[in-house]
Amino acid sequence: MKKTAPAAQLDQKYLWHPFTQMRDWLKAKPIVLERGRGSHLWDLEGRKYIDANSSIWTNLHGHNHPKINRAIRAQLDKVSHVSALGFANAPAAILGERLISLSKPQSRFPKSEPRLAKVFYSDDGSTSTEVAIKLAYEFARRTGRTSKPRFLSLDGAYHGDTIGAVSAGHIDLFHKAYSGMLFKTDKVASPYCYRCPFNKAKPERADARYYRKCNMECVDKVSEQFEKRNKRGGNYAAFIVEPGVQGPAGMIAQPKGWLGKVASIAREHGSQIIADEVMTGLGGASSTYFASHAEKVQPDYLCIAKGLTGGYLPMAATLTTKEVFSAFLGEYEEFKTFFHGHSFTGNPLGAAASIASIDLLESAKTKKQRSQLAKYMKEFSAPLWKLDSVGDIRQSEGVLAVELVADWKTRKPFELSKQVGIRVCNNMANRGVLTRPIGNVIVVMPPYCTTQSQVKKIFTVLHDSIKEST
Repeated sequence: MKKTAPAAQLDQKYLWHPFTQMRDWLKAKPIVLERGRGSHLWDLEGRKYIDANSSIWTNLHGHNHPKINRAIRAQLDKVSHVSALGFANAPAAILGERLISLSKPQSRFPKSEPRLAKVFYSDDGSTSTEVAIKLAYEFARRTGRTSKPRFLSLDGAYHGDTIGAVSAGHIDLFHKAYSGMLFKTDKVASPYCYRCPFNKAKPERADARYYRKCNMECVDKVSEQFEKRNKRGGNYAAFIVEPGVQGPAGMIAQPKGWLGKVASIAREHGSQIIADEVMTGLGGASSTYFASHAEKVQPDYLCIAKGLTGGYLPMAATLTTKEVFSAFLGEYEEFKTFFHGHSFTGNPLGAAASIASIDLLESAKTKKQRSQLAKYMKEFSAPLWKLDSVGDIRQSEGVLAVELVADWKTRKPFELSKQVGIRVCNNMANRGVLTRPIGNVIVVMPPYCTTQSQVKKIFTVLHDSIKEST
């Protein structure tokens, strides 16, 4: 039997990692993760780590959860995969009912808000937003809202890596290289309080959302953009937004009231709303299950992925209304079918894991864990304000971001070439805590089961790593 080379060696010889400068990757031996339990991961050399970013924002309930394990094993004994093209399977159908139920607002909403009723499955966050964009495009055409549908999203928006999702994105670092392949979309100012040109407040040792001095001019900019579009003789097919927090833009947390105001503007102009809750949904960034619901906004399209299966398997869902669904109904020969799909759409293993994950999410235990986690994160992050290189700390429930700067009194950023965020995270890994930066922003988003002592360690390690690296 041929002897297998060490995994780290094989990785560096054969693999190409996403969003990774491979020249840097090949300079050092990678951490090869072998197993996990709860909030902990172990590498092949037996070193133990706290997973402080839920394995890139997916692992809601912790690794190796017995309930999700049992659900997957039970489904394995039945069938692991069936096609959704012409066939149905029970786990996918049951999950559809659960998702529609979960998406119902937990408090009284305006009667004018849409009601979600249909679920279209896909594979990941990119494809869930791609589905929403395609549906909104064709719905606008079929209902006569506009003959040339166009979309509006935020500056710094990121909605995935498929062509439609990239077209709706506005991060030059990620998207500019593909500009020749994309369709045109418009962008409007992001509510980035810490670096907002309208915020007249001098830097303080607090979340910029709470000491800002402005008149929410960012909302006015959204209104102006819709008016500009109307003057050109059309309206937007949809306004695409990450509710609560713009993730890859740098964990930009939106001020209270912003989403509700801009959603009202979109509705007034006859635009649909696509809520990209791939990261913020399922309780991650708000006390509700979906961040849009925290502002009493129910979108026309709700995109869910990442934590849907509890971080176990790739699966995504796009929820929409009966009105949208009906626009695709017709006689066979009319070809009104939604011509879009994936080989693993509605995969029964993924659906079984998702049902178990939702069971956990709705349990009293998890609700308590989510509340406590947010409390612990706020408490143990507070000492970071004493560090001169910490410019802003913004927390939305279980999502927290620390923006590192060269000078907090002027908000002067570190040059990206200095790789400060990467150095901090490397030092954290050496101390037993794993996370990944977004430029000079350090993200902390641990699983809901993370304990008080584990949260304390995360922020103690982060504090020491910032001191060492800046």
